[in-house]
Amino acid sequence: MPEVRRSVHRTPRIGRHRSRSDDPLPSSGAGGESVSTIVAAERLTKVFKSRYGGLTTVAVDDVSFAVNEGESFGIVGESGSGKTTTARMMLGLIAPSAGRVEVDGIDVWGGEREERQTLPKIIQAVFQDPFSSMNPRMRIGRIVTEGLRGLASDERRTEAERLLEMVGLSKRSVDVFPRQLSGGQRQRVAIARALAMEPRVIVADEPVSSLDVSLRGQILNLLAELGNEYGLTTVMVSHDLGVVRQFCSRVIVMSEGQVVEEGDPDRILREPEHSYTKNLVAAIPRLPGEQ
Repeated sequence: MPEVRRSVHRTPRIGRHRSRSDDPLPSSGAGGESVSTIVAAERLTKVFKSRYGGLTTVAVDDVSFAVNEGESFGIVGESGSGKTTTARMMLGLIAPSAGRVEVDGIDVWGGEREERQTLPKIIQAVFQDPFSSMNPRMRIGRIVTEGLRGLASDERRTEAERLLEMVGLSKRSVDVFPRQLSGGQRQRVAIARALAMEPRVIVADEPVSSLDVSLRGQILNLLAELGNEYGLTTVMVSHDLGVVRQFCSRVIVMSEGQVVEEGDPDRILREPEHSYTKNLVAAIPRLPGEQ
């Protein structure tokens, strides 16, 4: 089985895509300084209709938020809260029923086609189960560079090796198949595949929930290290407030499709205001005697 290296090394060529200077999304940071908004959702709504009748389900209900460039932003809630549906609308995977979402000033669903075609170079995703999105007959080197075009075979291999080393995997991983890797290693491959497009935003949807406890911290630390070193913006989607507290500087809490609380995760854990958030806090495992 390919070895896992302990540190991130080599300099990735990510983050070359820059915001369009003619269409900034300004916002206000702490202390009133000007910061750049990279993701903005405005009254985002998603209604699913039953295929066999008139029943409808409101998965996301009038949700608005802004994510500042370079920050780690959390969306937390239990299953059915609307958090993953919100993330999928951000990624352009499902269309909103109402409202809009912009990424780097581009309307994900209402913008010009030419603009929307650049979105994969701006925003990428890391999902809970990377194995389901990997072709089992494809070697890891090809999987990692699948989104890249115009590379000769030797260039593709070199790029795959660089990306795999960047996420702490051995170069030798390029020649193996997904089934030969552990869950944690496959998640590193998924991160490398996302970074191959040189994005500015990574949406991580429950990236550690299917991993052993011993591996969760490693993956979260890797995402944090990459974000800090290369100025990536990360949107962490999770059911676990403990994970969000470890990773994020700001968080929204979703319940039944709505945002019920938002703010600093440490403050929310100490002094939750909404009853739903209090239940989430109470569900966090604690050591004996820990407050």
